[in-house]
Amino acid sequence: MAATSITAMSKILAITGGVGGAKLALGLSKVLASDELLFAVNTGDDFDHLGLHISPDIDSLTYALAEENNQELGWGRQGETWQFIESLEALGGESWFRLGDKDMALHTQRTQLLNSGASLSDATASITQALNIAHTVAPMTNTPVRTIVHSDQGDLAFQHYFVREQCQPAVTGFSFNGLADARLNPVIENWLERCTGVIICPSNPYVSVDPLLKLNGFAERLTDLPVVAISPIVGGLAIKGPAAKMMAELDVPASAYAVAQHYEHHYPGLMNGYIVDKTDEKEASRITDGLRIPTIATNSIMVTLQDRVDLAHTTLGFLRDLTP
Repeated sequence: MAATSITAMSKILAITGGVGGAKLALGLSKVLASDELLFAVNTGDDFDHLGLHISPDIDSLTYALAEENNQELGWGRQGETWQFIESLEALGGESWFRLGDKDMALHTQRTQLLNSGASLSDATASITQALNIAHTVAPMTNTPVRTIVHSDQGDLAFQHYFVREQCQPAVTGFSFNGLADARLNPVIENWLERCTGVIICPSNPYVSVDPLLKLNGFAERLTDLPVVAISPIVGGLAIKGPAAKMMAELDVPASAYAVAQHYEHHYPGLMNGYIVDKTDEKEASRITDGLRIPTIATNSIMVTLQDRVDLAHTTLGFLRDLTP
């Protein structure tokens, strides 16, 4: 499926993290050419494990764009085998983070590139090019930022909460170590000089989007651009991940409306448009009237590639309509 140009919106920045964001990202990559679209990716989930630098959100996007993501598991790489992690477990090693054999190759290559002096951005470019990905995947920063989950079981590194503890601890808040000293990736900085529109993919607002928007005044940089966000909550549920559970534990209603409120409260005036699933059509009018954010309802549940492409077209059309 060849990419086609949308001339009215020719330099799009897509903010993404997690599996939900990667789904729409693939759809966008089928609609916009590589010189029309750049992905800014959350790196707060990154961590060092078994001597390797792991970048889960970058990897989810990389595998999605290469169309090599594991459809059965919903994460990781297709055609995966598990001899390494099974052997490690038999030897008494840490096996809670399930690294597949193919996945290990990517992490090893990234770590070697970083150890040789490459930036995370350069290492990502090298890997995506090797996988024949035309679009630029830009880590939000080349400086380490680490998401910390505050919970009823104490403070947990994100992957310890998400994978090791399987999201069971009750969440009380989040912080992002290193964020104050981090600098926005120069690749993203350069893109912003020509950017004509921003899409916030249906990613977890607390742990996938907030780290980027809070980085070095990044959200303020976007206020002069048309910005459309897509709700990751559909019918009170998160299609993938713990967003709805987190919201409930933070005493926030798990709803598309509450996600819009979150963005509007923390980043006033950021959003020019909002997209909810057709299941939440009543929410759309409430958001439009109550928050003064133009909102449309459409199918946002992306099961097939065509679903991803259709949502990409709808999002870009809405973004174009909002542009003065």
